[in-house]
Amino acid sequence: MQGDYSVKIGDKVFNYTNADDIPEKFDHLIKFVPKEPPEPHTQKITTILTLFLKSLRKYLRGNKNNASSH
Repeated sequence: MQGDYSVKIGDKVFNYTNADDIPEKFDHLIKFVPKEPPEPHTQKITTILTLFLKSLRKYLRGNKNNASSH
């Protein structure tokens, strides 16, 4: 999903415009601003948004696990 995303890995901040490009492991989620497709949402867009939210939850769980190990 297109948007504006930033993650911190070590001392460096990495910026992305596509959520698919965000690595699975990072230290901190700095910025999360997805571009929501315009309404009305078709079934295809709804499916994409649902999968995106699942990916977000995976990133957040991974980030939480990383944070607790520091």
